[in-house]
Amino acid sequence: MTSHLKPENEAQLLDVLKWAVSSGTPVDVRGHGSKQGFGNAMASDTVLDVSSFSGILQYDPAELVLRAGAATPMTALLAALETNNQRLAFDPVDLASILSSHPSSEGFAGTLGGMVACGLAGPGRLKYGGIRDHILGFHAVSGRGEVFKSGGNVMKNVTGFDLSKLMAGSMGTLAVMYEITIKVLPAPEKSRTLLLQGLNAEQAIQAMATAVNSPHEVSAAAYLPRAVAKGSDVDLVSNSNSSVTAVRVEGPEPSVIARCSALRKLLEHVGTIDELHSKRSHEFWAETGTASALRKMDNWSTLWRISVPPADGARVAATILGQVDGEVMFDWGGGLLTLGLSAKDPHAQSTIIREAVRQVTGHATLVLGDRAARQQVSVFQPMPPGIASLNKRIKSAFDPEGILNPGRIHGNG
Repeated sequence: MTSHLKPENEAQLLDVLKWAVSSGTPVDVRGHGSKQGFGNAMASDTVLDVSSFSGILQYDPAELVLRAGAATPMTALLAALETNNQRLAFDPVDLASILSSHPSSEGFAGTLGGMVACGLAGPGRLKYGGIRDHILGFHAVSGRGEVFKSGGNVMKNVTGFDLSKLMAGSMGTLAVMYEITIKVLPAPEKSRTLLLQGLNAEQAIQAMATAVNSPHEVSAAAYLPRAVAKGSDVDLVSNSNSSVTAVRVEGPEPSVIARCSALRKLLEHVGTIDELHSKRSHEFWAETGTASALRKMDNWSTLWRISVPPADGARVAATILGQVDGEVMFDWGGGLLTLGLSAKDPHAQSTIIREAVRQVTGHATLVLGDRAARQQVSVFQPMPPGIASLNKRIKSAFDPEGILNPGRIHGNG
């Protein structure tokens, strides 16, 4: 029988975790529970509900800093930023919309803490870095039953350990965060996306590299093969009847116009070039972050995110798809492969993917898969012995009894 614990404040949260430590009771840490399908399946009968830690606590648009409860809904946070013409520049990924067959009609699902804990960034990571680069500080209770904090409310260099980066992607296995401070940035005045049609994967990665390495400040670059492009909700993409290579430029309107013109000249030898302006440009990159065009293809019921050096992206994709039936799309200039596969034999698929990734020192994560698939394979990239040993020591330092989200990262696969 599942028990449900819901602390209302910091003191109660501390008491709950002290009890869990003393009794050796593992807890399943949840905010809104929108990402329960991500990570290895857990076997804990005690839910620690932290949804009470919600609300924007401090927001200074002039200083580009926002502090909020970890369970603050992303819809509320993004709405506050939009009101002040600001944003999270790394294009946060609405993971819940990937995991659910019925995405929320209310916008971005999940919470600030869930976004940090999962550590996934969207197309903007190419220029602005990932979530870990935007966390300024947090307050938390460790698996030792101790309150601690890191960082602060200003964007300045500080001495000491940067624990904020450690929390990003930790999946709630090190500490329970209840307040998080993040850096925000002004929203761009204009956004335009150049669309190059008809390229194969190798040609697309070369074109993206040319654009990204130019002085024209490209903020995102992606490639959709023809079959994937057909699933886009952006008509200029879906009606192209070809593969689409996309390059985004953002900023003040005169600068965007000038840089788009320069990129057109730089890439004119490649072939036909179309252009998406602000609204459709935003729509395209929002769907790219969640791989919605790929997910519309009914053939694929499992989804992998594979990070590799961009120059190796096409080769890794070809190696994998030469052995299993699936489809792929590329983001981060070719450095992120989102791979859709059938549910057939996830263990064999995992072996093929891990080997292809190992050869280029990348890593692969099973983002979408049913519980059976997540029990058969390791959701996250297996760690080399040295890193695994270091990770074990870090886990022991924060959560020596292993009470926080046991098995979420290191499952049985």
